[in-house]
Amino acid sequence: AVQLTPRRWLNLQEYQSKKIMADHGVAVQRFFVADSANDALEAAQRLKAKEIVLKAQILAGGRGKGIFNSGLKGGVHLTKDPKTVEQLAKQMIGYNLSTKQTPKDGVTVKKVMVAEALDISRETYFAILMDRACNGPVMVGSPQGGVDIEEVAVTSPELIFKEEIDIFDGIKDHQALQMAKNLGFQGPLQQQAADQIKKLYNLFLKIDATQVEVNPFGETPEGQVVCFDAKINFDDNAEFRQKEIFAMDDKSENEPIENEAAKYDLKYIGLDGNIACFVNGAGLAMATCDIISLNGGKPANFLDLGGGVKEAQVYQAFKLLTADPKVEAILVNIFGGIVNCAIIANGITKACQELELKVPLVVRLEG
Repeated sequence: AVQLTPRRWLNLQEYQSKKIMADHGVAVQRFFVADSANDALEAAQRLKAKEIVLKAQILAGGRGKGIFNSGLKGGVHLTKDPKTVEQLAKQMIGYNLSTKQTPKDGVTVKKVMVAEALDISRETYFAILMDRACNGPVMVGSPQGGVDIEEVAVTSPELIFKEEIDIFDGIKDHQALQMAKNLGFQGPLQQQAADQIKKLYNLFLKIDATQVEVNPFGETPEGQVVCFDAKINFDDNAEFRQKEIFAMDDKSENEPIENEAAKYDLKYIGLDGNIACFVNGAGLAMATCDIISLNGGKPANFLDLGGGVKEAQVYQAFKLLTADPKVEAILVNIFGGIVNCAIIANGITKACQELELKVPLVVRLEG
């Protein structure tokens, strides 16, 4: 029998994604990574660049408009002076950066990326992703880059170009060149952009990505086509053959309870309510959270056991839930179509006996 267990998405920092791209011949800015102000200064001096961009490395977006608890405003800074890089790094490393996507107290910055700042004369958007509708990879591009691509799709759908790629034949030269034309590259830049597009597709295949999104995919006044920022999503099922990449997974920004849950293949997300949810299947877990909210309660978590759960995982899940001081009751909602209810019942019984459960427990086993 095949055991299905939920997996957490792989999280990589920006510098890690850029390194993967550089290793596959994709044009990115020259950069170094530093974990101290002194290292940041040395990196800035080694770059010998006209202008330097310093970026705080956290997994949340909106860094440029974020605020540090050191008082520094902005997680992204431009400067021409390496000494300024050192001063800025002192106010970044070891301090919390708060953005629209971080928790209220922000996230501690442990590393900064010191990169060559390049002028962008024009920004475009380019992505490769797996599309169920065509059973394979699709290129998506737009001459309108550097902005929210969803907004472009709504306001100017004629500026979104799609091209299906045959997974067996791979990307053809004429396809890459046509996409470069659609993105508005002209003259020698057209062939350069097409070459970068082919390298991005080879990267997409080689690392078992489900999406490679470059925004902006830009050109510089000096005539370079550069991938200025990229988001890469990976197929978690390919972990067994992408060990080096998955070893880079940055779990430091997760809640400790989420890391603990991941050890037992439990998908856990902490919420701010007081009723703990213990459910199998992501859809049912979300529906259970909704039911609690609709009846005036507040879910304390999202916990998906998955379909291949064992008694030991049930026990560990209860340990996690009962360790949360906010939890005042536990609701178990199990669909027996994908798991044996006896496994759940035995795991709950053991947990109740050994953990001395002190909060009300409501159990629904169906099927």
